[in-house]
Amino acid sequence: MLTISEFARLVGLAPSALRFYDDCGLLPPASVDGSNGYRYYSPSQQPRAHLLRDLREIDLPLADVRVALDADPAVLAELVRAHLRTVEAKTTAARAAAEHLLTNLLAPKTTVTLGGPELSSALRQVTPAASSAPPEELEILGCVSVELAPDEVTFVATDRYRLAVRTVRPVEFEGPATRVLVRAEELAALGRWAAAGDVVRLEIDSDGATLVRGDEVREIAVVDAEYPAYQTILEGLAPPACRVVVDRAALLTALHGREVVAFSITSDTLSIDDDVNLEVIGSGAARIGFTANLLAAALEASVGPDVLLEICAQDRPVVVRSADQGTFTTLVMPVRLDG
Repeated sequence: MLTISEFARLVGLAPSALRFYDDCGLLPPASVDGSNGYRYYSPSQQPRAHLLRDLREIDLPLADVRVALDADPAVLAELVRAHLRTVEAKTTAARAAAEHLLTNLLAPKTTVTLGGPELSSALRQVTPAASSAPPEELEILGCVSVELAPDEVTFVATDRYRLAVRTVRPVEFEGPATRVLVRAEELAALGRWAAAGDVVRLEIDSDGATLVRGDEVREIAVVDAEYPAYQTILEGLAPPACRVVVDRAALLTALHGREVVAFSITSDTLSIDDDVNLEVIGSGAARIGFTANLLAAALEASVGPDVLLEICAQDRPVVVRSADQGTFTTLVMPVRLDG
């Protein structure tokens, strides 16, 4: 028989650990001296002690250790694999959180370089969708949300009746991903200025936002508020029941001078108020109404000769996409038609 100190040295566990595992019922001694309480271990207990040591070295919880010590090899192997998957998942999550923290601590500034003409185009397309006179309690509707990430910069604006989203691929990107709100009228005024530069640098830090073109700098006021969760709207769109491509200029002309229009759409014709017929290419059929100037604004912000309309229901947003530019999407709310 071996004393607790001798057995501890033999199996690589501290005497205090052996006392703890005895109290837990995981590794009781072979015998205990009734007169002094000394614990004695048998050499035959070495394999169980080695396994217990190894399981604790991989931080297997005691509840699992209790099962593993008496399990057959196949069950024991699966317990270890499952624990390893848990550890790896926690490590991945901890690494991501640590990298995010370090990025924000060491690089609090986000700098993104965009093509000047591309930035100008994005501002021209998105800023009109913001409200020109939002109520005081909904100031954010007069803003553009600018979301900066290494893969793309996203510009978003909505007045609740129309939603415009445009993405631009950065030329360069440094710092953490971030988001800022900027008043639409301020961004709109910078559109032509941005277009005059081959590239424009947007810098975001704790003091605000700055646009840099060559040696010229434009400070931009940032609005401290939460923007509506527009992603929920986009992700919640049902598959379209009707999809048609129509001549953009012809549709704009047909909307001129009208207030509310009724569309009757088939796979080859779009009829407006039953007095104008435009040729379309697509699938499905629909009858739906629009406020003419609202739809016209979405068409004017698009590019190219054609526009794609995706309609899922009479009371759901209609997607307006440019056939020539997949990075720009507009949602327009329809109106109820009498009868």
